[in-house]
Amino acid sequence: MSQSTPQPERSCHGRPPARRQDAHPVPDPVDITTAPDTVRASDAEREAVVERLRIASVEGRLTFEELTERTEAAYAAVSRGDLEHITADLPGMGAPGANPAPVQTKRRFSAVMGDCKERIAGRIDGPLEAVSVMGDVELDLRGAQVTTGEVLITATAVMGDVKIIVPDGVSVELSGHNFLGDRKVNVRDPHPGARVPVVRVNATAVMGDIKIVDDEHHAPVRRAIAEWWRDRK
Repeated sequence: MSQSTPQPERSCHGRPPARRQDAHPVPDPVDITTAPDTVRASDAEREAVVERLRIASVEGRLTFEELTERTEAAYAAVSRGDLEHITADLPGMGAPGANPAPVQTKRRFSAVMGDCKERIAGRIDGPLEAVSVMGDVELDLRGAQVTTGEVLITATAVMGDVKIIVPDGVSVELSGHNFLGDRKVNVRDPHPGARVPVVRVNATAVMGDIKIVDDEHHAPVRRAIAEWWRDRK
């Protein structure tokens, strides 16, 4: 009796082929239309970020310079991704507040036949006064903390000079009068309609000069060199 030759197993057309154990599932395609970098930011979203920055400043998380820089960036933001980048290092809303900087106890800065240079790093919670009599007073507000988003300064220059340095992007309101002297504001105009921090200066110049400048106009050569060096990296 002869032995039959085994026949090759035929596949069943009605059964799907067995899936390999080492096969990886194919990920779902990414919808690039919902990615933050591709979604345009709305005016309401920009205003919400500006309000979050203001609260962060009140909590002592941002200096006056950081507040104005980020506020300006928020109004210039194009996408949601731009806005997220501005607040990436800030905690979410409702987080415990940070300890604010110490209060700026010295509020009157004067120079009589001499010089006075002050870089304020404390928390400004009241008006400041700068008086120059045949001398020079320089106040640098860039490192200060301004919880209200507003700084009030009374400046008087009698045969002397008062220079106030503010961060880029702030709004400056100058009032007062001068007699044989000058009152000057040399800052960039803020974004139209933007709710930016404000520096209000009541200036009296008698045979003297009172100037309010931002970082860009305070040291343009040094700033240009710093930007050139940063772009090289």
